[in-house]
Amino acid sequence: MITGATRLAGVVGQPISHSMSPILHNAWLAAAGIDGVYVPFAVTPEAFAAFVNGLRGGSVAGLNVTVPFKTQALALADTITDRARLAQAANVLVFQEDGGILADNTDGLGLLAAFAQQAPGFDPAAAPLAILGAGGAARGAAAAFLSAGATDIRVINRTLARAQEIAADLGPAVRAYGLDQAAQAFEGVGALINATSAGLSGSAGLDAPLAATPSTAVVMDMVYKPLITPFLAQARALGRPTVDGLAMLIGQAVPSFAAFYGQTPPPGVDVRTLAKQALGL
Repeated sequence: MITGATRLAGVVGQPISHSMSPILHNAWLAAAGIDGVYVPFAVTPEAFAAFVNGLRGGSVAGLNVTVPFKTQALALADTITDRARLAQAANVLVFQEDGGILADNTDGLGLLAAFAQQAPGFDPAAAPLAILGAGGAARGAAAAFLSAGATDIRVINRTLARAQEIAADLGPAVRAYGLDQAAQAFEGVGALINATSAGLSGSAGLDAPLAATPSTAVVMDMVYKPLITPFLAQARALGRPTVDGLAMLIGQAVPSFAAFYGQTPPPGVDVRTLAKQALGL
């Protein structure tokens, strides 16, 4: 039952119908016995700033932010965590009672948690890492791996200049490559991460020379619908170990839940199975 005391949070994006976040958070809320609810918000790009500013004051605890609003969300915040500043994007907004907005980025935490769960023993400092894409997701991934000890990160993007911007911002451990240089960038890598939206909802996916990666390279796709994207399917066909985007989603949701509801999710809730059921798997 929703009352005036119910603590409200949610996720905002466009489109938003594919989001599994409400399933995760509401399952945790029910298991923890918290008087709270988590809902999806579909907002047009033109209305996003007004929507967020209208929530100042804490009547809504906070929002997860997904595409295409993560950069815009950062610009609307009054306080920005180091993680969000480094990523230059926010996937968490916390509304404070004094009217302020705190921006954070838990995507990097989710990425590392996904690797820890599905590729145990993976060491980001042991070999070069390759990241496809040069948007906020790619930047956040590079920042997360840097914080975890990576010393050689290769950002590959169709538009080289955008990859070069990330390299310039994050320092000498990050190097930029054009998509036509992907095979070269893939040589010797310990992991390859698709940080583009290619493959979302079953689209054709990204044309990348996965066979140029070592046979031991861990291949990850941040997209989780479909769970096995064309990118991951190709990696599996080549015998590469894989990490899926659903593991990352769950990993980033854990600190988000704590930010909104004041405690970590209760143990023993199999949210991955719930999400897979919702995906028809």
